Amino acid sequence: MSLYPITNLNELPPGARKLTTIAGKPIGVFNVNGQIVAIQNLCPHELAPICVGRVDGTTLASQPSEMVWGRDGEILACPWHGWEFDLLTGQCLTDRRRLRQFEVKIIGDDVFVEVYS
Repeated sequence: MSLYPITNLNELPPGARKLTTIAGKPIGVFNVNGQIVAIQNLCPHELAPICVGRVDGTTLASQPSEMVWGRDGEILACPWHGWEFDLLTGQCLTDRRRLRQFEVKIIGDDVFVEVYS
């Protein structure tokens, strides 16, 4: 396993993302409301470049005829088919599929991602 430098925290404010390739793997690094996460840039549904998708919220469980919106900045939607994934856990909101996640380490103000080479 190797540690790869990605960026400085100042260059990745909340809501920002950085796309990169590490050891031949396309990876997106996101600042999700202050928590840094890294995922492989492949949707498990049809292998779309998911990291270029919309980051937003989603509808939450609610009463009939009521629509409650929440989780702003935590949900990544696939640009091809709109499948929604929780950026913090990688879990699809409607299926058992998951995004592949990588461990992130913050050393000082620098962001690193651990990847098996």
